[in-house]
Amino acid sequence: MNSEEYVRLEAVEVQHWFYAGKRRIVFDWLRRLEVLKPSRLLVDCGAGTGRFVKEASQSCTAIAVDDHEESLEIATRQLGADSVRRGSCTSLPFADATADMVTALDVIEHIESDGAAVAEMVRILKPGGVMVITVPAFQSLWSDWDVSLHHFRRYRRSGLRELLLASGLEVVRCEYVNVLAFPAVWMVRKWRAFFPRAVGSVGLRAEEKMPPRWLNRLLFWGFVYPATQTLVSFPFGVGLIAVARRPPVS
Repeated sequence: MNSEEYVRLEAVEVQHWFYAGKRRIVFDWLRRLEVLKPSRLLVDCGAGTGRFVKEASQSCTAIAVDDHEESLEIATRQLGADSVRRGSCTSLPFADATADMVTALDVIEHIESDGAAVAEMVRILKPGGVMVITVPAFQSLWSDWDVSLHHFRRYRRSGLRELLLASGLEVVRCEYVNVLAFPAVWMVRKWRAFFPRAVGSVGLRAEEKMPPRWLNRLLFWGFVYPATQTLVSFPFGVGLIAVARRPPVS
């Protein structure tokens, strides 16, 4: 991410429906799997401003890992130096089988070798430990925003699932999220692609602007509820969430 991205993120992420909703979804799955306990360690890879770690620390020991100076500065201010480590998703500063939970929230799409990143996260995960990953979905939604955010790719469910299985993980859940926003996002992305001159340079994304309070709340639940229910498996979404376990030692 560019330096200014961290500043804009810190300004809105506490209440913005997308960021607050994403954290709510991840915590929901961690609680369902009963791994959020005070004695457990959570490592958040590519932690950004450290907001997720700050909220996680209410339920477990949580450490933020990042290798961007802007991120480390903000996260240290938010969390304190003891809860922040310098490192990348392909070189984590932890011994083997250290963490009970590893998260990477909209991170591995920024890494050229996502397989190496997942393998490194598996390395530090204890047998029986849980990994949660979120990523942007569908290459058909690729736009100038992906370029500005330094993405290498967007994912389909089958590809993300195969990536986790290839690293020896057991996939508990791999589903599309942000389902209700998909039609609008698809249309906007296609319009931007076909009429770049009308659009102009990349401006603020929807994730960087606070909508009115009532709309923010509506978008929050429209994001969270479809992603936390288990009755329906949706065939599309703007993003994906994958929940996986490292197999226990037999």
